[in-house]
Amino acid sequence: KVDLFECLRAEPGAPLKMITWLAHELRQCRTQIRQLKTSSTASEPGMKNLRVLCYDSAAWVREAFGERLVKFHKEQKALKIHMTFSADTLGTETVSNAAGYDAVCLFVNDTADPEILQHMSAMGVEMIAMRCAGFDRVHRGAAEIFGFTVARVPAYSPYAVAEHGVSLLMSLNRKIHRAVPRVKDMNFTLDGLTGFDLHGKTVGVLGTGKIGVCLCEILLGFGVNLLCMDPYPNAQLKTRKGVTYVSVDEIWPACDVIFFMMPLMEATKHMLNSKVIPKLKKGV
Repeated sequence: KVDLFECLRAEPGAPLKMITWLAHELRQCRTQIRQLKTSSTASEPGMKNLRVLCYDSAAWVREAFGERLVKFHKEQKALKIHMTFSADTLGTETVSNAAGYDAVCLFVNDTADPEILQHMSAMGVEMIAMRCAGFDRVHRGAAEIFGFTVARVPAYSPYAVAEHGVSLLMSLNRKIHRAVPRVKDMNFTLDGLTGFDLHGKTVGVLGTGKIGVCLCEILLGFGVNLLCMDPYPNAQLKTRKGVTYVSVDEIWPACDVIFFMMPLMEATKHMLNSKVIPKLKKGV
């Protein structure tokens, strides 16, 4: 009868050897699982198979990928992508679903922390494809240690994001979100639904990157005065009539509307806080 704990105490290197052995066994099982799954989706001889599990995929995601996969396979004959869609977000309870897949496709609500990355590495996943611009949900240090390739969307359409921002402004200003349910109830009164003209108002834009510049171009069409802040001012925007670059402290008390068009970083985190709110123009 062998006492496991006595053996571990007698040989300090035993735990590490045991972990190494278990990892090897897991990789062997992973290989067998992958072979079984690959054989179930076999394609033409000589064609490489890539199995991808797409987490947190709603109907619109499946539709968008489906159309592009059909087009891809018509143009690319050397690679066959087998994509499985799951409505589950990636977490400790769902990471096991990735067994046998070569890559996972993640979105903004999926978690890829060190523990989850370790599990996926043991199961044979080699790539993490983010279908978003941000990759803060992926622990980069752990991803590098476990040898993952991490890809992301380099940029969204700046016009789409800028236009959506203006849409939100107009909805809030003209109380469209309140008006819609009233109209459905055949209530056409205007009480509480009046807004204000944007023309002539002062609008602050914090961040004038690609999206911020597109936003400024749209806002100038409303006839507003723009106060912009960015560590690296856009030279072309700077010359436009109605645009002035100022410090952030000048924006707070002067603007009727303020847009935050910046990435979330330590320098921008909690920029709007309890100390700033008292400095804002009344009714902003």
